[in-house]
Amino acid sequence: MLKKILFSIFLVLSVFLNDVNAQHSIAREWNELLLEAIRNDLARPTVHARNLYHTSIMMYDIWAIHQDNATPFFLGKDLHGYTAPFDGFTSTMSKDESIEVAISYACYRLIRYRFAPSPGAFLIISTVNQKMSELGLDVNYIETDYSTGNPAALGNYIASQMIVYGLQDGSNEQQNFENVSYQPVNPPLIVDNPGNPNIVDFNRWQPLTLDIFIDQSGNQIPGATPPFLSPEWGQVQGFALKEEDRTTYERDGFQYQVYHDPGMPPTLDTLNGTGTSDLYKWNFQLVSIWASHLDPSSGVMVDISPGAKGNFDIRQMPTDFEDYDTFYNLIEGGDPSEGHSMNPSTGQPYAPNIVPLGDYARVLAEFWADGPDSETPPGHWFTILNYVNDQPQLVKKFAGVGEVKDDLEWDIKSYLTLGGAMHDCAIAAWGIKGWYDYLRPISAIRGMAELGQSTDNTKANFHPGGIQLINGFIEEVQTGDPLAGDNDEHVGKIKLYTWKGPKFINNPDFDVAGVGWILAEDWHPYQRPSFVTPNFAGYVSGHSTYSRAAAEVLSFITGDEYFPGGVGTFMAPADDFLVFEKGPSVDIELQWATYRDASDQTSLSRIWGGIHPPADDIPGRLIGEKIGVEAFVFAAELFGEDLTTSNDDIITNANLVHLFPNPVPYSDTTVQLELDPQLQESLLRIYNINGQEVFSASINDNLNLSIPVSSWAAGLYTINLINKNVNVSKKMIVQ
Repeated sequence: MLKKILFSIFLVLSVFLNDVNAQHSIAREWNELLLEAIRNDLARPTVHARNLYHTSIMMYDIWAIHQDNATPFFLGKDLHGYTAPFDGFTSTMSKDESIEVAISYACYRLIRYRFAPSPGAFLIISTVNQKMSELGLDVNYIETDYSTGNPAALGNYIASQMIVYGLQDGSNEQQNFENVSYQPVNPPLIVDNPGNPNIVDFNRWQPLTLDIFIDQSGNQIPGATPPFLSPEWGQVQGFALKEEDRTTYERDGFQYQVYHDPGMPPTLDTLNGTGTSDLYKWNFQLVSIWASHLDPSSGVMVDISPGAKGNFDIRQMPTDFEDYDTFYNLIEGGDPSEGHSMNPSTGQPYAPNIVPLGDYARVLAEFWADGPDSETPPGHWFTILNYVNDQPQLVKKFAGVGEVKDDLEWDIKSYLTLGGAMHDCAIAAWGIKGWYDYLRPISAIRGMAELGQSTDNTKANFHPGGIQLINGFIEEVQTGDPLAGDNDEHVGKIKLYTWKGPKFINNPDFDVAGVGWILAEDWHPYQRPSFVTPNFAGYVSGHSTYSRAAAEVLSFITGDEYFPGGVGTFMAPADDFLVFEKGPSVDIELQWATYRDASDQTSLSRIWGGIHPPADDIPGRLIGEKIGVEAFVFAAELFGEDLTTSNDDIITNANLVHLFPNPVPYSDTTVQLELDPQLQESLLRIYNINGQEVFSASINDNLNLSIPVSSWAAGLYTINLINKNVNVSKKMIVQ
């Protein structure tokens, strides 16, 4: 139980322990209650990204209508063809009290409605009832006529409108989010039986049949073969997604909506082994090989400090599957990142953090799996945002400019920006999952080994669709091998040097499965035997998509790609963190310099955990980056945030505000500027998010400049224009 508690509360615990009496905004309090409700519900990343988004909309609108210079997003607006009527509101209470009451009723009503069918409904409803009681609010007050000036009625009203909106937003909430058209083409893989003899299509998703299925939130699900979760989620109405980024496909009479279409993943030709078959095999074989790192007694030590890990420009990642072997180390694991030379907050190098590779990989797989008691990946990034918001080094200026926001405004704006991004990620990633319908490693690895090997065509077990032999990691069982069987019945089968699996764990408080040779037909990802693999297609990785988008949002809204103080941390205590086997063998402190470093670590964790091959990963990262930038730009415009600061209105009116297109796309090798004549005899300087100068130019008679944007990393940049009269600054986004 201690392990579950430690895991579910994540790194926020350290903040609470340091300041038990910390006061949070009403938005933060209800966000925490929503996250706890999510942990006690079914583990549905798509559904809960939507819950986080819809709750954030309500909070923002309530705050906005109490301000003189803010505009609601939902009330009185046309949102994807739905309009929630709104006639304005004059409260009978003070502004602060009115906002608190209205937000509380809105969140209470939506949580009560959305989580009523939850397996944890009793606990969830009891918790929010207790909160309302603590606030002195009557849960039996259900009036929605806000014309009386009662903010409780306003909260009830906006919740009622959000509920109605949700019933027509494409999610099929009225049918409990059930699939309308999708049907799997493969019969289920019975996980406890050896091999994968019944797979029909090696390029399509395969359901799993378990004796007992317990989802990532610890709920036992009736029926042992859970269906594909949300394959039609591309139909759902988004936040900042653009119609021009959407492709429509049709299968079985149903239209699948795909945003940011990444194209086909590598496929396996089981007849001839041609096309992208070798890429397919490399991807899934890598997953098995990386599982050989999950042994804390291997003696392999790694430095996991920010000085050694992270700091990889996403544009340096390969975009062609045939180049992935230049990024992922097949045998040793990891990526080619080299870390950061120093902590920009302290000016000092990051201290080494040397730990066993087996512990590091296991902790990553468990930590970023978001379970048990999971708030799911979108909720996980809300816990990270809340952690960041509690750090004393954080200056709450939106995008790092302008006035410091109070806690309520900061929370509300950061929640809607992140919530919108997470919701758009769910739509994009699951739209891709539903259409491309790609299988998971357990199906591919067992299935290929079932066919045989594709390395030596002179042997009886040769098959063009079979797995490739790799000495020391993927081999044939020979006579005399301990795996040969009493009657040599396993001779000629494929064996793997990998994590040995749950059959080697009798008591998770004492046992470690370790690494060794097993029959490929018994391969198991580094997951609980009651869970094994999420019940939806792999391509593209939801974790990679969510995490990269969240990293972009956190970098942009804080105006700094680094965690406050230059490092974020999480401690996994020795022998009291892993859930389904003992470990880690030593204390493991995960450390990230930047939000993007944490995101990249998330992506690698899913490979070590046996959940995704590389083919699922990088496309998700690239899509997540686009979505994060789009969500930030959309939110900044919604909030009316002026990312320009100036001490001279003439310069602002001289087109500096619109000097650069926002966001600047990677495809532009240069940005051509035609400057206003008023800007002669000025100095133009551009700095990256870390304060490093990336461009400077003296503006004299030449009013045309070419800025080499293609050589810059994605991120938020500061443009300074200085002359004898003015010093003006603007933020620019490079996507």
